[in-house]
Amino acid sequence: MNITIIGRKCTPRQSFKERAEKKLKKVERFFGEDVTAKITVTVEKNVQTVEITLNKDGMLFRAEEKAENMVDALDRCVDVLIRQIRKNKTKLEKKFKNAGLEELNGAGFFDEELDFNIIRTKTVPLKPQSVDEAILQMNMLGHQFYMFLNAETNKISVVYVRKDGGYGQLEPELI
Repeated sequence: MNITIIGRKCTPRQSFKERAEKKLKKVERFFGEDVTAKITVTVEKNVQTVEITLNKDGMLFRAEEKAENMVDALDRCVDVLIRQIRKNKTKLEKKFKNAGLEELNGAGFFDEELDFNIIRTKTVPLKPQSVDEAILQMNMLGHQFYMFLNAETNKISVVYVRKDGGYGQLEPELI
């Protein structure tokens, strides 16, 4: 497992790094060694936040937890990740292990097992915009995210409001 630990407004101690590696060994058994983990630790006044993002062949798992102590936040975060992985991995592994996607779709797998109920479909007019224009448009609409055609890259992008009040941007990348 490739683990990257980033500290924001802090420098994680070696003991934290060792504990993180030990905790993530639990996750490694689900995927094998070819998984990438990014751990971001943020310290703000009385709250310490640990965010873990796992990437396995383009499949992302993410958890973020806050606590007074970064070790407690790490422990909670790993527990959340393990629950997410178990929940999703068992469902998908059973169906995808020996069957192709077409076979599963023909068998009604997606209709029965993963019943995602799409209530509404919207069309989005894509006009080339800068990121700043897209954020302004999103704020005027009162939305949490906004899809647009990035004028600089000529690719579809998404801007969104983060929990911390800042903004994020999603850009497509072929894997």
